[in-house]
Amino acid sequence: MNFTLFSTITNKNKSDVIERLITHSTPSQDFYLMMMLAIAMAAFGLLLNNAAIIIGSMLISPMLYAFLSLSLGFSISDQKLISRSLISIIKAVIIGIGISALIALFATNESVVNDMITHANPSLAYGTVAFIAGFAAAFTLTKPQLNETLPGVAIAVTLIPPIAVSGIGLATLHWEMLRNSLLLFGLNAMAIFAGSLIVFLLMNIYSKKSLAQQTLKEEEKNLKEETKQEKPQS
Repeated sequence: MNFTLFSTITNKNKSDVIERLITHSTPSQDFYLMMMLAIAMAAFGLLLNNAAIIIGSMLISPMLYAFLSLSLGFSISDQKLISRSLISIIKAVIIGIGISALIALFATNESVVNDMITHANPSLAYGTVAFIAGFAAAFTLTKPQLNETLPGVAIAVTLIPPIAVSGIGLATLHWEMLRNSLLLFGLNAMAIFAGSLIVFLLMNIYSKKSLAQQTLKEEEKNLKEETKQEKPQS
């Protein structure tokens, strides 16, 4: 039996993946607003020890798109897309730690914090799950009939909770929790990047590099227009 899992991905599917990833990962006000809301939800979910709230934060977070955009940038060797994605991720992490730290200053639950210390430990198992999730997320984007499974993948991608835990650790001066949660985030981030990069390489998305560059230019133009509209109001 021939292995046609990636060879059957059409040019239209590849184009849709590129346009969707670049659009959803654009560092616009919408992107950072959703990141702030996701982190705030995760912080409250952790402090209230409410799994449903934490799951909700992962569903509304756009950070997965930023990492998929980063792996897309590497797969097509586009320095501009790589730089944009990295800057978006770094800013999102800094904002996230700040927001969760601020929330923890006013809503700290010491017993829950102690429980977080014991669970915020990076391990190979977490990295393996993140790798699988990254692979699944990238592959899901190439198959329109699988798009409804993306929210489920987003839940498995553990990116938002470690950022929230890092902020809580900073606010409560639990340095071990801060260190371990950052290590967990880094481990998951690298695994997601690796898993999605493999998919993009196997589907030969490099052939659509010109489309990616054009889409990136259009999004940068939209960002500039958005900035110009905000200036008169300030």
